[in-house]
Amino acid sequence: MKPMTVVVAAVIVAPGARVLAAQRAEPAALAGGWEFPGGKVDPGEDDETALVRECREELGVEIAVGERVGGDWPLAEGYVMRVWLCSLVSGTPEAKEHLALRWLGPGEYGDVEWLGADLPIMKAVENLLLPD
Repeated sequence: MKPMTVVVAAVIVAPGARVLAAQRAEPAALAGGWEFPGGKVDPGEDDETALVRECREELGVEIAVGERVGGDWPLAEGYVMRVWLCSLVSGTPEAKEHLALRWLGPGEYGDVEWLGADLPIMKAVENLLLPD
């Protein structure tokens, strides 16, 4: 059985329960959809280290990794996504590998077309950030 490929994603949370959404540039099948930034874990790298590296590469920011959101979120066959709430330590996010970035606050979380894999994560995040 082939091992799962792990993809990590950062839910970067700013004051006011705002979260950073990133618009995919590629591949063509996903381009234009919105996601949480992140990427694949390299061999020999732990999840949190990969998440910090991906945010540095994709957004030009340093993050602090916080609470994990859920367990393994299924993606395409052979892939799982692991998600963490994160905060900015330094830098201003720049769309280096994405078409656009957007901060979404309460009441705006559904204003973008989330990719299918990210939509249930956004709903879980909303429940964490805005408890009843």
